[in-house]
Amino acid sequence: MDTTFTLRPWAFDDLPSLVHYANNFEIAKNLTDKFPHPYTEEHGKNFIGYAMKGTPVHIFAIDIDGQAVGGIGLHHQEDIYRKNMEMGYWLAQPFWGKGIITQAIRQMVDYGFETFDITRIFARPYGTNIASQKVLEKAGFTLEARFEKTIFKNGEFLDELIYAVRRKGWAKI
Repeated sequence: MDTTFTLRPWAFDDLPSLVHYANNFEIAKNLTDKFPHPYTEEHGKNFIGYAMKGTPVHIFAIDIDGQAVGGIGLHHQEDIYRKNMEMGYWLAQPFWGKGIITQAIRQMVDYGFETFDITRIFARPYGTNIASQKVLEKAGFTLEARFEKTIFKNGEFLDELIYAVRRKGWAKI
């Protein structure tokens, strides 16, 4: 059963819920080292400040009952990759398995193609993150590439997968 959520801009009032939910190794192990563990108040302040800078907004809080319980964003690429954006996301562990991230990804793809001059949105889950791979597939992404042992995270080499969706052929939900 899906849980009701909204995507909204981050605010400094989100700091307590961000730190509470983000300070979880089970989340951090599947994200880049820019999302540290332990996740401190200082990390949260820096992130919210960064997320609030984008115009138009490109990083959103996943809000359930007035609390930021995750985040999702689209990140501009430069130079010859400028028609692409990378999507990143995370969700607090108590809300896993409820269909939230799949719907949030679909909403972000719609938003990305409506708002930015891009033709492709991609995500790069680790080979060990089966749940994220399944979510991306459910949301309409296609596996484009697998690079063996290119990521060094928590003392081991992991595969990097690239999933993408293209403007052409994307069916707005």
